[in-house]
Amino acid sequence: MHAYLIELISLMAIFSFAIVSPGADLAMVMRQALVHGRRQAIITSFGIGSALMFHVSYTILGLGLIISQSVYLFNIVKWLGVAYLVYIGVKALKAGRTEIAVPADTQADGAKKGQSALKAFTLGFAANALNPKPVFFFLSIFSTVVGAHTPMAIKFGYGLVMATCLIIWFVGVSTFMTTPRMRAAFSRASKWIDRTSGVVFIALGIKLATEKAA
Repeated sequence: MHAYLIELISLMAIFSFAIVSPGADLAMVMRQALVHGRRQAIITSFGIGSALMFHVSYTILGLGLIISQSVYLFNIVKWLGVAYLVYIGVKALKAGRTEIAVPADTQADGAKKGQSALKAFTLGFAANALNPKPVFFFLSIFSTVVGAHTPMAIKFGYGLVMATCLIIWFVGVSTFMTTPRMRAAFSRASKWIDRTSGVVFIALGIKLATEKAA
């Protein structure tokens, strides 16, 4: 058990840097919080966390190794991710100003109505699941830090801990970005925030397009 604890601490030391690094997931949660409100952003956070378990699962089961060795499979996943990032980037660029009335209390229940919980969850899951970079991230850290004889159940436990920490981080982001002060500021600058996030998504898509399997 002591060896497994050391493995978990080592994994989390590496993963903590990945959690706080700016990327498509952070941009997605921030935009969800500002445009659709705290609840939708939190649901999106759970979608991202679930996608992380998806990546961890196929990595543990060996699919990560298969994709890393196949340029064809890598390109399929990569271009799906590129298309998705560019799509949501273009949508953000086309978005107009979003008017947000600051409520009397601090509970944000959605700036724009109409986005279902399923859609919010799917946005987070798809944004993370269609990104092939975690394939190599989890493959590398699991093969480097986790012992070959570590039971599969323990490995899945590591994944659950990482997914939980990721969700907690993004729930924190969702809460901060939906305070009345932040929402009022967004009402004044929503169009430019949308354009900026759109450029970020498209830039991430272009960056992803240049990634190579090896």
